[in-house]
Parts: sequence; structure tokens; C-alpha cells
Amino acid sequence: MSWEDLASTALVGTARRPYRGDLLADAAVEVVRRRAGQRPAVATDPAPDQGRPDGAREAAPLEERPAVSRRAAERLVGILSGDHGRLLPEWLAAAAATGRRVPPFVLPELLERGRRDRSIREHLGVLAGRRGRWLAGRNPEWAYLLEEPTGETWELGGAADRLAHLRGLRAADPARARELLRGGWERETPDDRARFVEVLADGLSMADEPFLESVLDDRRREVRQAAANLLTRLPASRLARRMAERALACVSVEGNVIAVEPPEACDRGMERDGVRAKPPRGIGERAWWLQQVVARAPLGVWARPPAELLAMRIPEWDSEIKAAWVRGAVLQRDPEWARAMFAWDPIADLLDSLPPAEQQDLAAAFVNKHDLDSQLIMVLGGVSSPWREGLATAVLRKIIQVNVHQPWNLGELVRLAGERIDPGLYPLVFSYSPVEPVRRVAALLRFRADMLKELR
Repeated sequence: MSWEDLASTALVGTARRPYRGDLLADAAVEVVRRRAGQRPAVATDPAPDQGRPDGAREAAPLEERPAVSRRAAERLVGILSGDHGRLLPEWLAAAAATGRRVPPFVLPELLERGRRDRSIREHLGVLAGRRGRWLAGRNPEWAYLLEEPTGETWELGGAADRLAHLRGLRAADPARARELLRGGWERETPDDRARFVEVLADGLSMADEPFLESVLDDRRREVRQAAANLLTRLPASRLARRMAERALACVSVEGNVIAVEPPEACDRGMERDGVRAKPPRGIGERAWWLQQVVARAPLGVWARPPAELLAMRIPEWDSEIKAAWVRGAVLQRDPEWARAMFAWDPIADLLDSLPPAEQQDLAAAFVNKHDLDSQLIMVLGGVSSPWREGLATAVLRKIIQVNVHQPWNLGELVRLAGERIDPGLYPLVFSYSPVEPVRRVAALLRFRADMLKELR
């Protein structure tokens, strides 16, 4: 029978159209016969490289850096195939730190992944090597790679290379980095100016204040905003003094009561200093201006400890003032205020103001007294890694507790623990408890330990 007859019989059924023989076996034979009879497709050659006088195609350039080991490459293939796929950023960061590159056979999948996921692009410029950039020049969807750092210098590199160079120089010599940036400031694009000015956060001091004050007159709002955020962290800056005057005109502390009268308008001076005039949906203009003014005023202007202020009565605008203090603690990186505001409202962003050890201590205390919910996961997600023994054991205890009544609710906590706990704690975790979720954490730690060993 022909393929059409076989397909018709299968559709109507052998009860209505009797078939002598084994229908499925005959159909399988016909499928193989039809495929075997097909002629292979003829591949079309890509167009010759433009600009070559002989019209020849340019070969991929030779690599300068050695590739990672075979075992490490196999591990990468497994991760890309879904074997603990969330560890891809950690693998890429560890591999980039070795100064090596990925082998050519993983480049298409890795570049395609980077097209969809911006978070992994940071290290691809180096790891993809010369061949990766050669491929990116021939596929518009991979062209993003050409904007990632390659290790070139300030004068010769692209925007990403120059950003990386500026960061390195800022860490080594803050004054030279600032002067390098100031020297070519007017020639930079608005997007580059916004990225470059944020580099000054490393080693920020009053020596940077005159330059940052001048940046407040930049034409691009994002650039002005970045400069204002940094000046907010300098209590002696002119911007901080202006914000202190505005805040004290709106808020007064008398006895145990805090009286509030929000700004009536947002003038040009306020906008120059980083106050955004248009509020987000769901918040009124005056409340929005009040929050920004209070958040950017030096926290020392209130002249009382944050815990004492939080205990005072605020007859009106209570939530706006306290939300502004949270934002102020985050913007100004004030450890005392970060601790107090975290106790009042445990937001992960507040942990950035604290050293890693204290972050983990606060998070461990929070885990011990808080039920497993989205807030606990968000707090843990904001803690710097790797997690040491104190936080690791607090999380393991929580896993064991929840496993008794809600084992189905442990997925994200188990994954986060396996991804953030120091892999060197694998023996401790493995021996901590025989329950299945803890063993899954231990297995992921062992996977990461082997992964990092292969890259070393």
C-alpha cells in the first residue's frame, strides 16, 4: 500500500477498513523507505567577506588563550543542557577568573543563551575568545558580544573595555580614575557617562564632590541621577546640605512627635538634585516628593538614633517617612540605620550596607524566627555568598522543620541553599541530617565543589 493508504487506514481504524498484516510495522518500514530515498539538501555557501579583493571568505582567527580543561568543558555542556542550569553564572565567573576560554564547540549554545539572558554576558567577552567575536560579527543576534569587555585598554577598547579599565584604575588610584573620566567627559555618549559616573562609588570621597556637583547639570536625567545618588552618600556635599534644608522645612521632631508637611511643589533645584517630579502610579505627588527629599537628606540631620525615631508618633505621613528612611539607609550606605530599618522592615537591599559577616548573622536570626515564605527567600537572596556555617545551619534547620509538614514548599529554599552555601561545607551538610531535602543540598554542594576544582 502507498503511504497515503496506510495513513488513511490508520485514521479511520482497521475496524472500518480491514487491513491484512501489521499496520504499524508496515508504516514503520514505509517511513524508513521514504527517508532513505530522499536526496540530501545542498548547503548554500555564505557570501564572501565584504571588502576582500579576492572575494574569499575569512577564516576564524587563531586563539591566544588556552581553553578550559576537557572535564570543565563537559561540565559546562551539562549545565547548558539543564543539569543545575542556575549555576551557569557561577561557572562563567570562575572560568573567567582563570583567564581561559571556552572550547569552540560550546560557543553557539553559549552565545544563544547570552542573547536571551543578559545576566550572563558579563564574562562572555573574554570566555568566547577571538572565535566567539568572529562568530558574533557574522550573526546579528550575537552582536551583543562585541560590546562586552575583551581586556583592551582605555584608548583602544570599546565601551565595556573602557568601563572595566576605569573600574580597575579606580580601585588602584581613585584620583587618577576621576581625572581620566573628567578629561574626556564631554566626548562620552550619554549612556557611557551614566555607567562611568557610577564607577566613582568605589573609593568615593569629598575629593570627588566638585566633579559630581558639575555632573548635576548634565543633559541626561540618568547621568544626573547617578551623580545625585553618590553625592547623597557624602554628608558634607553641597547637595546633602541643600537636601538637609529641604527636609528640615518639611519634618520637625518635637518631644515624642514628628510633625510633617510635605513640599508644595518640585522646583528646578530639587530636580537638579535628583528629585523626580512625576510620581509612579498609585502615589500622590507631595508624598513622592517628601519621600525623595527625606531619603536624600543626611541621616545625621535627625540628631537622634534611628530606633528612637521609629518609636515616635507620626500623626500624618507615617508610612512615607519610614519608607524614606529605608531608602535613605540604602542610598547612604549607613550601617546603623540599615540595622535599625532591617529590624523594622527586613528588606534585602538594606543588607548591602553591612559587611558580609554581619549580613549573614542578621539573615540567620531572621531565618530562625520567620516562617518560610517569599520574604524569607528574598532576604536570603540578598545575602552575599558564600554562606558560612552560621547561616548554613540556620537554613538547614529551617529545611528540616518545613520538611515535616510542607515538603512540597521547599523547592526554592533547597536550591538557594545548594547554590549559596560554601561548597567547602559539603561534609558538614552531608552529615547534618539524612532527610532527603538536606541530601539534595549536599549533592548540589558536591557538584559545585567538583565544578570549581575542575576550573582550578
